[in-house]
Amino acid sequence: MPHIGERMVFSVGWEFIHGGTATMETSAKKLGGYRITTTAKSNKMVDLFRKVRDTIISEGLCVNGRMQSELLTLDQHEGKYRSKKRTEFDWRHEKVTFLHNDNSKQFDLPPGFLDIIDAFYSVRGLPLELGKELLVPVFDNGKQYDVVVRVLKKEKRWAPWKKPVDCWVIEPILKTSGIFTSKGKMKIWITDDERRIPLEVTAKLKFGRIIVRLTDYQSAS
Repeated sequence: MPHIGERMVFSVGWEFIHGGTATMETSAKKLGGYRITTTAKSNKMVDLFRKVRDTIISEGLCVNGRMQSELLTLDQHEGKYRSKKRTEFDWRHEKVTFLHNDNSKQFDLPPGFLDIIDAFYSVRGLPLELGKELLVPVFDNGKQYDVVVRVLKKEKRWAPWKKPVDCWVIEPILKTSGIFTSKGKMKIWITDDERRIPLEVTAKLKFGRIIVRLTDYQSAS
């Protein structure tokens, strides 16, 4: 199961400007399922220009020791922009349905494909090796593709528990946009231990970059 009981709080900013917070929480469902709830909220200063209140809920099962996405819902409130997306993984019948507001499309999709949130948690459980590239099958925003994850190097990063820790630096190549991120290159610093905690994330934008840092951590139960 993907870190059941874990709760992570992040500071989200653009270069040197603090923009808001993001939270990721994992809980158990019945029959061996899990739910990952991700929220993003801009602070009062950013609210004046572009208020952000986003919620992503990912639900799935562990099948033969691997994560299998079953449902992803995304509710976006960003300035005047409003969007509701829902992805239903009928993996037993090798189908997926993608709904965006009032539009619905169905695609053929073999088992094993993950939504973008589950893909991130899946990578945390994979063995990492310097110079290695990992491929993670993803269905996101109506697109089916393999996320390439490059293992770049090791560096130290300061953790919320007031000490520097060794981290792997990985680079996932995304083809779709996500919560507080844009498609393209990003880097993630995850701890070099069994927990693989994400301490920092950077993502390039057209102007500058987003910087996400872990500020509070509650370990899995």
